Amino acid sequence: MATTLPVPIEFELPEGWRAARPDEVGAPGAAFVALHPRPDAGFNANITIDGDYRPDTATLAEIAEASVERLGQATTSVEVAGRREIGSADAPGFTQTLALSTVVGGVPRDLVQSQVYLSMLDVADPQKRAVVRLVLTATASQHPSVVSDFQDFVRTVRPDTAAS
Repeated sequence: MATTLPVPIEFELPEGWRAARPDEVGAPGAAFVALHPRPDAGFNANITIDGDYRPDTATLAEIAEASVERLGQATTSVEVAGRREIGSADAPGFTQTLALSTVVGGVPRDLVQSQVYLSMLDVADPQKRAVVRLVLTATASQHPSVVSDFQDFVRTVRPDTAAS
């Protein structure tokens, strides 16, 4: 079952990308999924959004590392290709790029994930921290041609102040 985000956000999809129901595309833990219009060798590049309240003191780097560990249990292999902190003290973020091998629909795939973690504090109660994760997953061959769409998408993500 698709999840909901702990904080309302708004964003703009890159041109051509289309929203899909998380449950229908095999991403039940996601709150939102968008699919690229042109599959590569039968695999649709996708953008997923999920998130959770994080009342603990884990850093975004630690949260990202935990994601790598979970992926390592669910894939044939996973390797961190790059990591860096982004944003500011008021709006911290963390990115990582992962190369992974896995089986999707019975077909072995070499995939690349670009992950962005955004920390958002509750304006009314700064002790409440939500972490929103934005993920692009694409084949290794298609990733270079869709990563700029993902970067454009990430730049549009912001809290939805009208919803609060």
